[in-house]
Formats: sequence, structure tokens, C-alpha cells
Amino acid sequence: MNPTHRSMRLDINRALATLAVVAMLALAACGTAPGGSPSSAAPASPEPDALQVLATTTVLADLVGHVGGAKVAVQSLVPKGGEVHTFDPTPSDMTRVAEADLIVMNGLGLDEWLAQMVADSGAAAPLVELGEDLPGVTYIEGGEEHEEEAPEASEDPNDHGAVNPHLWLDVTYASLYVGRIVEALVAADPDDAAIYEANGAAYQATLATLDSWVRDRIATIPEANRKLVSFHEAFPYYAAAYGLEIVGTIVEAPGQDPSAGEIATLVEAIKASGAKAVFTEAQFSPELAQTVAAEAGVTFVSDLYNDSLGDPPVDSYEALIRWDTDKTVEALQ
Repeated sequence: MNPTHRSMRLDINRALATLAVVAMLALAACGTAPGGSPSSAAPASPEPDALQVLATTTVLADLVGHVGGAKVAVQSLVPKGGEVHTFDPTPSDMTRVAEADLIVMNGLGLDEWLAQMVADSGAAAPLVELGEDLPGVTYIEGGEEHEEEAPEASEDPNDHGAVNPHLWLDVTYASLYVGRIVEALVAADPDDAAIYEANGAAYQATLATLDSWVRDRIATIPEANRKLVSFHEAFPYYAAAYGLEIVGTIVEAPGQDPSAGEIATLVEAIKASGAKAVFTEAQFSPELAQTVAAEAGVTFVSDLYNDSLGDPPVDSYEALIRWDTDKTVEALQ
């Protein structure tokens, strides 16, 4: 073979091999989310001088990470699998609050304990409440305060009382959270504004695709079967957005067990409605929900997620939504 041709052939082979390696690395980075659809890439590792951001939950931390990329180092106060409603902070958590450059919470009664931590620690960082007064949201009544801690009625005509805080389970509302996160990061670090804005826009495009996917999956459930019972009031925004009916809930709020009479009433309501399943979340004991499902003679699902991420494959907000949707569709078919 002509030496020139041999050299050209070797160069072509090397180029093809390099392209193959790059392609394999790209596929590995993308991964596959629950539900069989490609998942958005995980946030990049933070740079040495990254903005120190502290969020109350792993879900909110994941949203921040996608917007901030390598420019932020984000942590969650409530650990993976933890319970935000009953979280008991430690002295080291107080230190993390005091040292943060930006603090992110949900608000709407979900993580109000953080406000006291900020005050007690003397933190100077801006505090962003993602769910409060968020333009574009139709709020659903039903806060999660314990009755003895419920706030007094306000004379403010714009105060509509306690509302359900779980906005992010409607993916379009999670996208609004992302917009507010972009604004907060730009205000905290204006030099990198273009990066935050680009990351936010790209992630919102991912969430728009996710929202369409959820709608398509729920549409496969026969209309008469789109009824369910949840452990507590975590899923009304998800249900309202995607055409499901929540027949009832087992507890008013985590830590408030129902009476025997309330359980009996709920069981009768399940039977009368034709609801097909009772759902609870992975961080709660399944026993009570399992008892209700057994007495009503319906399917029991114990491993949904709402305000906490889990182990892979449920280790991102996008994966959480896909997981919950697949579980819902499977149970209600």
C-alpha cells in the first residue's frame, strides 16, 4: 500500500475511534430517566470559588444546581429521605445557615422553621421564598400547619389564608421556581448573570418537555380510573395540572394520625368513588396507608416522592416526576 494512503487510513481510523469514544461518553452522561426518556445532565461539580447556596430540601437544591451549574455549591438542610415538615436542625445546620451566600426555601408554611434559624444564626445572606406570591400560580387552599399553630385570621384583603405549599409537583410551577432562582443567583452574583440565564432557559426547556411527557402518560389512564387517595395533601397541584381526582387523604398533615372513625369514613368514600389505589410516600411508614387500602380493597403504592429525592434512579427532580407518573399510571390502569 502507498505510504501516503496508509497514513491517511490511520488518521481516519483514529478520528473514527475518537468520535466513538465521545459518543459513548455523551450517552453515559445523559443516562436514562425512569420512564425510558433521556434525563437532563446532572449539575456540574462546583468551582473552587462557587457561590455557597443552602436550600431547605433536596428537590429545591436540585433545581438550584441546574441553574447554577459549576458557579454554585448547593447543599440541602433536610437530608435525602428526610421529612421537611418535622425537621429538627442541629448546631452544624445553624453554622451552614450562617455561612451561606444565598438561602433558598419553599415558603407557604412548608419550611417556616428556616426563618427562625436565619434569625438565630445572624445570617446575612438573602433569603428567597420560591413559592410565595409567585406570578402565574393558582394557589390551592390547605396549609399544613398543626391546628394549635394555625395563624390567626388576617385583616389584609390580599391574604387568602393558608395554601398548599407543594407547587413544584406541577412541572409548569417548578419552571416558575427556576425563573425565580435565576433572578436570585443573578442578584447574588451579577458577574455570572449570562451563565445563570442560559442555564435557566435550557432547564426550563427540559421541564417543558417533561410536562408534555406527564400529560401524555396520564392520558393513557382510562378517564374513569383517574381517581386516587394520597397519604397527605402533597399532590393537589399535580392532580389539578394533569387531570386526576384526589378522593381523600389519610392524614391532614404528617404527624397527625386519624381516628378510627375517620379511617372508616375514608374507606367508605374510596369504595363509593371507585378509586383504584392508595398512595403514600417513601419517607413515611406505610402501615396506615396499607391498612386503608386493604380495607377498601384497592391497590397500595408505598414509594412516591414529593419533597425529598431518593437513591438512584429517583435522584433528581426530573426523575422524581417521571417515577411518580409511572407509578400512578401503573396503579390506575
